[in-house]
Amino acid sequence: MATAPIPRKSSKSSDAVGSSLSPDMTPVFALKELVSRLHREHNKVQDLLSSLGFALRSFTNLNQFLELTPLIASRVTDADGGALVLYRPNGQMRLERVHCQDGTQCQDVRKALETVTRQLTTTAAGNPGLTKANLTAALDHQISHSLGSGVQLFGTTILTKTVERGRLYVFSYDPTYEWTETRQKLVRLVADQTAVAIANDELTVELRKKERLDRELEIGAEIQHQLLPRQCPRITGIELAARCQTANRVGGDYYDFIPANSDQIRSKKTGFDDCNRWGIAIGDVMGKGVPAGLIMTMLRGMLRAEVLNGHSPSRILQNLNHVMYADLENSNRFVTLFYAEYDTATGRLSYSNAAHNPPLLWQAATQTIQRLDTLGMLIGLDVDTHYENGQVQLAPGDTLIYYTDGFTDAANGAGDRFDEERFTEAFKWACLRHESPQEILEHLFNQVQSFIGDNHQAEDDMTLIVMKVNADEE
Repeated sequence: MATAPIPRKSSKSSDAVGSSLSPDMTPVFALKELVSRLHREHNKVQDLLSSLGFALRSFTNLNQFLELTPLIASRVTDADGGALVLYRPNGQMRLERVHCQDGTQCQDVRKALETVTRQLTTTAAGNPGLTKANLTAALDHQISHSLGSGVQLFGTTILTKTVERGRLYVFSYDPTYEWTETRQKLVRLVADQTAVAIANDELTVELRKKERLDRELEIGAEIQHQLLPRQCPRITGIELAARCQTANRVGGDYYDFIPANSDQIRSKKTGFDDCNRWGIAIGDVMGKGVPAGLIMTMLRGMLRAEVLNGHSPSRILQNLNHVMYADLENSNRFVTLFYAEYDTATGRLSYSNAAHNPPLLWQAATQTIQRLDTLGMLIGLDVDTHYENGQVQLAPGDTLIYYTDGFTDAANGAGDRFDEERFTEAFKWACLRHESPQEILEHLFNQVQSFIGDNHQAEDDMTLIVMKVNADEE
């Protein structure tokens, strides 16, 4: 954008410093006086620009720096005043600062410029198609008109990362004042320093936001870590292993082991070694980060409360969907959830699924894999959805895995996904060669990591529970 002086009537340059010398001075003395004056002027400009640079490095408050901008610009050019107008992201413009050497005129100048910026903001709001260039041209014209034809005015752009952020104006009431190339360069220099100050302030604001977000994420991750089971419980007849690996510090995956004997929970027993009914849950909140983590935390508390009522798995999911529907609908997030209850006395597993990845059951006797699934929609998608119960008899040596879609959706550099078929084959291989649930768990995590690349991180949370029926149990 052009930064030439705003057109005015011609005048003689005030840079002709020697014209003010007395006629009775000798040529040598006059020359020395001229050199001395130029030297003083040069030092003054250097001092003023150094002060502005110091302010840029030292001030932590942008408003303090903006206070200096029109003042320094007018001082280094020996002008009578300056004004700074900034553009807002919403299209509005605002008169930020005004400086006048003559305090009596400053109030009138401020009033005139405030009227101009207010009128142009209204005009811009009513004309969405008005370009920034047209708006700037209109601003230059209106400010020139409001200050009067006798004022020598120069305006230049405040530019940050190729984006015009405002205009810096400097003016003089001296009819002999002229906007020389040197003076224009000095004003542009001040404008550039102002642009750097604005950019630095925005960067500082963003860094502070990031620091707050980082702290919030740390707190969220800590809370989530405390809510997930610290270790697998000791359950008669089975052996367990579990791990939740989040893609971000706060994830949306959830798993839990819940003692389902409500009388034991109410009696505040802590060991649960003699509990004969255990709830095993695994879920996934759509999305990542803090919002997903908050929903997961809410889900955990509500599910544990529902288990206390002693209902069937399908009824538990039904009640959970009714309670969480309004909150999830407003957040535009949904939850997949598989809930099962294992009876240690009978070895029977009852379950219900809310659109979660069906767990895989390795049946040792036949060396085949069965998917455990029932009909049911996502939690929070439809308030009237119905869930079904399923049941399977577990035998000694059987191994069951509950998992989230972070495993099957994991992709390598070529864009290929690990998918359910690869996951099932890896599970089958592990069941044939490993005895303990922990070994099976480690094998599956390692297989997915090798697939996506050892130097890459999975883009989604991965949660896995391995449950194996002890071979010596009848």
